[in-house]
Amino acid sequence: MKEYLHRFYRDHMRAEGLVSFRVAVAESDLFIWAERELQEEAGDSLSRHRRELEEFIHGRPLFLTSMRPYGVPAESPEVVRLMAEAAEQVGVGPMAAVAGTLAGLVGRDIQTHSPEVIIENGGDIYIRSSEERRVGVFAGESPLSGRLVVKIAPTPPQGLGVCTSSATVGPSQSLGRADTSLVIASSPALADAAATALGNRVKDSSQVEGALAWAMGIEGVGGCLVIIGEQLGVQGDIEIEKL
Repeated sequence: MKEYLHRFYRDHMRAEGLVSFRVAVAESDLFIWAERELQEEAGDSLSRHRRELEEFIHGRPLFLTSMRPYGVPAESPEVVRLMAEAAEQVGVGPMAAVAGTLAGLVGRDIQTHSPEVIIENGGDIYIRSSEERRVGVFAGESPLSGRLVVKIAPTPPQGLGVCTSSATVGPSQSLGRADTSLVIASSPALADAAATALGNRVKDSSQVEGALAWAMGIEGVGGCLVIIGEQLGVQGDIEIEKL
């Protein structure tokens, strides 16, 4: 699992009309907005999915370390299958999808108690909302960091994922050099894996447009962006607003 990083950006996060609370189990640290406080329900969900994932990894340790897709049996726990499927779709190791997958599963599990729910897990977000929301973009030392937001229209009933990866910020593993790669996708598992794969393809600014075009060819990806230094690249159905 990824090491803990102080999530200072949470001090600036708001979700109008919702209450916020935190749920943490081992390395998983979720910040949640819902219509009411659901710490117990969210905690039970997170604990269950983490336990199933850890038990699977105990028997198949390569699932934890592989940098390539890893095939799993059809009877594997849902969290494992979602991670493996997303990784297979974009050509990365399954742990690239862990944060988004857990956020999405917990969000699904508590939506019977709160149809409106937003879950942030280390920069990877699951959103199910009938209102427009704005997601800030942090990009380390880039001069664009903290100066842009992505506008998220009301989501479909199943929600969507808005996930990021970075070669210069936090504990994420990246083979590229992007300060931020961000993907909006139909599922948070896919968004998380695709954000990693997108960032892996950007080793200098000349590769931004090609990498974005590649990401937009993935079924389920709706929009994406990359920041590397002073350069910003955007493709797809994604609306950016300056702060």
